Parts: sequence; C-alpha cells; structure tokens
Amino acid sequence: MSIRVAIVEDDCSVRENLALLIDGAPGFSCVVACVSAEEALKLLPEAAPDVVLMDIHLPGLSGIECVWRLRRLLPKTQVIMLTVEEDSEQVFESLKAGATGYLVKHVSPEEILEAIAEVHRGGAPMSSHIARRVVTAFQQHAPANADEIQLTPRESDILHLLAKGDRSKEIADALQIAVGTVNTHIRHIYEKLHVRSRAEAVVRFLGR
Repeated sequence: MSIRVAIVEDDCSVRENLALLIDGAPGFSCVVACVSAEEALKLLPEAAPDVVLMDIHLPGLSGIECVWRLRRLLPKTQVIMLTVEEDSEQVFESLKAGATGYLVKHVSPEEILEAIAEVHRGGAPMSSHIARRVVTAFQQHAPANADEIQLTPRESDILHLLAKGDRSKEIADALQIAVGTVNTHIRHIYEKLHVRSRAEAVVRFLGR
C-alpha cells in the first residue's frame, strides 16, 4: 500500500511541486494539500494521512501550533517540518509540539521521499546539519537524570550515531546491519528511554 501523505504549505508553487513529486513516486500518494493550518485541522482528521509535510511558517495559525493540535487529533500520524530556516529554537519548539522530523526545503526530491519513508518506518529524519545544531544545544542544556538507563552495547552504538545526526541507512551501513534491524533497535531505545523521537532520545543520552 502507498504511504498516504498530506501537505500543509501556503506557497502555491512549493505545494504543487511537492504534490507532483509524491504522486509521481511509486509507493507514495498525496491525499490532501492544504494552504493553511486552519484548513489542515479541518481536512486532515478525515483524510487520516500516514505522514504530514508541514511548513513551519504559515499565515494565521503557525505550523508549530498546527502540529500540536494535530498530534491530539491524529496521534499515529507522523509530521515532518519543512522550512527554509535553520533556527534551533524553531526546531526545538517543533519537536516539543510533536514533530518527528525536520528538513530544510532545499534538500533534494529524493531526500524528501526518503524522509517520508523513514518516518513511516519508525525513524526520525532530520537534515544532518540541523541534527548537529540540535545536539550542540542539547549538550548545553541536557538533563543529568538518566544514570539508571540500561542499554545493550548495540543500542548504545546506535544512540551514539543518532546523536551525530546519522539516519537509519547510514547507521545500518556503519554497523553492517539491515535498516530494519536498526529501526527495531531504535524502537527499543525509545521504549527504554520513554521517549517518542530522536530528539528526545538524544536529550536523555546526552544527560547521562
């Protein structure tokens, strides 16, 4: 079955290009494209997409506020933020609101499709330079209350690579294991750390 994708983007050209990209790729389908957060909150609950591509800067209600509300309406839907900026504070606010991934808009079409597929598999795609900025900021503000966490050696290796900003495929290549195995380990890490995303896992990791 195709991965059902929704787009929330006020720029007509960007929105149309994303829709064409998604509908033209095998295994993906664009189920709805919205021009605002308000429209998304009306249409997405019925469309029930698997993944949402969300512009962070929208007229009226912001993309971050939209994510916060959507997470309560569609708890199983994953959200990837799209932005032209790399503001660390915006990244943190998006992740706190419930976004699972964060990409800058100038990434290639292939990277966008890969990110959609990765988040649908349970991963947490994030542009590598954004991930590094997140890690740097987390190192400055990380909590120190994770001493009790018991991870296996393999889980620790994967968490180290997650903290560097590596994606599931890059981790699989580095450790010479299957991508599916990496994602299984990541799910176990999330369960042990009681977190929902890569960013939260990195916070706990850096606080150890």
